[in-house]
Amino acid sequence: MTALGGPWESLLDSARTYPSPHNSQPIRVRVVDDATAEVFYDLDRGLPAENFGIPFGHVCAGVFLESLRVVAASEGYEVTERLAHLDMDFDAADRLHPIATVTLAPRAASEDDARLRAAFDRRRTNRRPYEGRAVPDADLDAVREAALGAGHTFATSTDADVVADIIRVNQETLFDDLRNDAVHAEILEWLRYSETEAIAKGDGLSASAMLMPGGALRFAMQHPGMWDAPVLGWIIKQIYLRTMRGVAQVGWFEGPFAGPADYLEAGRMFMRSWLELTDRGVALHPLGTVITNPRSHAKFVEVAGVDEKPPRMAWMLVRLGYAKTPPVAHRRPLDQMVIS
Repeated sequence: MTALGGPWESLLDSARTYPSPHNSQPIRVRVVDDATAEVFYDLDRGLPAENFGIPFGHVCAGVFLESLRVVAASEGYEVTERLAHLDMDFDAADRLHPIATVTLAPRAASEDDARLRAAFDRRRTNRRPYEGRAVPDADLDAVREAALGAGHTFATSTDADVVADIIRVNQETLFDDLRNDAVHAEILEWLRYSETEAIAKGDGLSASAMLMPGGALRFAMQHPGMWDAPVLGWIIKQIYLRTMRGVAQVGWFEGPFAGPADYLEAGRMFMRSWLELTDRGVALHPLGTVITNPRSHAKFVEVAGVDEKPPRMAWMLVRLGYAKTPPVAHRRPLDQMVIS
C-alpha cells in the first residue's frame, strides 16, 4: 500500500476497529493530503436485505466518524467534517456512497481524550453469557447525558418479565430472519465457521465470537428448517440460547430517525455511549435484528411500552451488564480500507 500522508496511517489503523453490523466493515477512506480525507460507505459491504439496511448504513457511518474523532483527539488532532447527507441507494452504479470530507487540525489532547481512547481500544461486542447483575444507575448517567445532548433518550429495564420477553423476541427474530430468503442469504455471506477462515477474511461473524462450535453453526444456518425439528431443533436453540444467559438488564435508544442526518447522528451518539459504558467496565451487545425485523420490532415496542411517534422511534436495543472478555473480532488490513 502507498504510504499515507501525515498522521493518517496511524489514525486509520486504529479507527478501523470500529464496530459494524455483521462486522462487515463497509467504511472506505481516500486520503487527499496530510490533513484531508474523504469517507465513503461501500455499498457492496452493506446489508440491503434488512428492513432498515439503509438507515443502519448511515448509523454505521456515524459510528465510524465518532471512532475517528476519538482516536484523532487522543493523538492531538481535532476533526472537522463536511457531511454529504445523501440518500443511500444500494442499486447505485457507483458503489462508494459519499459520507463526509474530514479535515485534521492540531490541538492539545486532554485527559478525557486519553480516557475515551483507552475505552475505544478495549471496546468489544460482548456475546458471552452475562453475570446476572444490572448496571448501577450512576454508571448510566453518562449515557443518558449523551443521548439527551443529541435529542434522544436512553431507557432501561431490569423487570425480569420484560427482560425475558425481549430475550425471547430476540431468539424468535433469528428464526424468523432465517425464513426470509434474502435475509438468510445475507447472513450466510457474513458467517465465518472457523478461526482460520475468520482470520483469512478479516471480517464477518466468526463462530468463536458467537460462542458456537463452527460445525454446529454451519449446519444450523445452512439448514434453517431443522430449527423447527422436535429434537434437533431444540438442541440447536439451546446452543444459541446459552450465550444469552444471565441477562438482567436491557436498554434502548429512542429519538429522531427519519433521514440520513438523523441516522448518522444516532450512530455517533451510540458510539459515544458505548465508550462511556466500556470505560465503566460495562459489557454491551446490540440486538439490532430486533429493530430491523418488522414483526420483532412491533413486539419489542409493545413489551417495552415504547410510544413511537414519527419522526422518533426506538432505533437501538442492547443487552448490557457484566461478562468475561469476549474473543477478538478480526479486522481487514488497512490497505483494504484505504482507497488508492
